[in-house]
Amino acid sequence: MSQTAAGARAMMRGAKTDIETSTIRAISLRLIPFLVLAYFLAYLDRVNLGFAALTMNEELKFTPTMFSWGAGIFFIGYFIFEVPSNIALEKFGASRWIARIMVSWGIISALMAMVSGPWSFYTLRFLLGVAEAGFFPGIILYLTYWYPAEYRARFLAAFAIAVPVSTVIGAPVSGLLLGLDGTLGLHGWQWLFIIEGIPSVVLGIVTWFYLTDKPSQATWLSAEEKAWLSAKLASEHEAKAQHRMTLGQALSSKKVLLLSVVYFGFVGALYGMQFWLPQIVKAFGFNNVQTGFVTAIPYLFGSVAMVLWARHSDRTRERVWHVGLPLLLTALALGACGYIQDPTLTMVAITVAAIGVFCTFALFWTLPTAWLSGTAAAGGIALINSIGNLAGFGGPYLIGWIKEATGSTATGLLVLAILPLVAGLLVLFGKHGTTTEFVAPAAARPVK
Repeated sequence: MSQTAAGARAMMRGAKTDIETSTIRAISLRLIPFLVLAYFLAYLDRVNLGFAALTMNEELKFTPTMFSWGAGIFFIGYFIFEVPSNIALEKFGASRWIARIMVSWGIISALMAMVSGPWSFYTLRFLLGVAEAGFFPGIILYLTYWYPAEYRARFLAAFAIAVPVSTVIGAPVSGLLLGLDGTLGLHGWQWLFIIEGIPSVVLGIVTWFYLTDKPSQATWLSAEEKAWLSAKLASEHEAKAQHRMTLGQALSSKKVLLLSVVYFGFVGALYGMQFWLPQIVKAFGFNNVQTGFVTAIPYLFGSVAMVLWARHSDRTRERVWHVGLPLLLTALALGACGYIQDPTLTMVAITVAAIGVFCTFALFWTLPTAWLSGTAAAGGIALINSIGNLAGFGGPYLIGWIKEATGSTATGLLVLAILPLVAGLLVLFGKHGTTTEFVAPAAARPVK
C-alpha cells in the first residue's frame, strides 16, 4: 500500500499519520512566525496612537472628541476599501497584495509624525485605514488555504496572538520612545511614529519574495505532503458545496450580516479599551514608562488565555459556546469598571475583559469559515470585518464623548459593555451551524 493511500485511509478513520504531522509542522514553521510578525507590526502601527496621545494631545491641543475622531476615522477608510482589497488579494496573490499593504501602511504610519493639527490628523488616520484595508481578513482567508478545519482555531489564535503581544511588547517600547522628546528637534510622539513605521516597510518588501500564494506552489513541501493536504482540503470543500454561494449571495447573506453585527460588538469592546487604556492607567498617577508596563498586563493574560481557549475549542470541536461565553465575560467585566473606584480592582476588571476579548478573537473566525469558501469567502470575510470594524470608530468615540460630557472614562466603559453583551447573545442564540467544518473526509481517497 502506498504512503499516500495509507494516509488517506488513516485520515478516514480520524487517526493522525506521520505525513499529516509533518505537513502541519512544515506549514506552521514556514508561515505562522512570519505572519505573526507582520500582524504585530500592523497592529502596533494602528494602535500606537493611544500612547502618542499621552503627550501629543496636550501639545497639539486635541480635545477628547478630536482624539476620538482621529482614532476612529481610520476605520471609515478601512470599511470603504476592505471588500475590494480582499478580492484583490485572491486575484493577485497573497505575496504581492500583502506586500503592497504593508509598504503603504508603514509609510503612512511614519508620516503621522507630520501631524500639526486636527485636519492633518484626520487625513493621515483615514489614509492609514485605506492602506491597511484587507490585511487581516486577507490573512484569515489565506490561512484557510493551508489549514484543515481541526487545526484552524489554534493556528488562527497563533496568528492573532500578535494583537495582545503588540501591546505586551509595544506598550513599554512606546512609553520609552516618548522619552526621546527633543532629540533632533522632534517630539517623543513623532519619534514613536517614525521608529514604529519603518519596520513595516522593510518587512513588506521581504513579503513579496517570502510568502507562497498556494500549497501547489510550495517548494518547501514534499510531494506526499502536498498530496495529503490537497485530499484533506478537497474533502472539506466538497462538504461546503451544499452551502456554496456566489459573491453577491455572500454579501447579502443574513448569516454574514448577523456575524457582522456580532463582530461589531466585539470590535467595539476591543478598540474602546485599546485606545483609552493608556490614558486610564496614566490617570492612576504613573509616568509614561510605568504606564507602558502596567498597560501590558491585561494583554499578557489575554495572550495566554487566547491560545489555551483555542486549543480547547479544537479538542472539543465546539465553536459557538467558545465564542459566546467570552463575549459575555467581557461585557460583565467592562460593566464592573463603571462601579469600581480602586485602581487595582479596575486593572483586575480590565484584565478579565481582555481575557474575554482575546478568547473571542481568533475563534470568531471559525464561524464564517466553517461554511464560506472561494470568492464568497473572500467577500464575506471582508464584509464581516469591514462592518465590524466600524465599531473601531464607534467604541473609542463613545468613550471620548462620554468622558468629555461627564469627566469619567469609567462611565464610558460601562456603556461600552452593551456591545459585547449583545454580541454574545447573538452568538449563543443565533443558530450558527459549524458541523460541516468537521465533516468526515469521505472524499479522501488514495492519491496517485
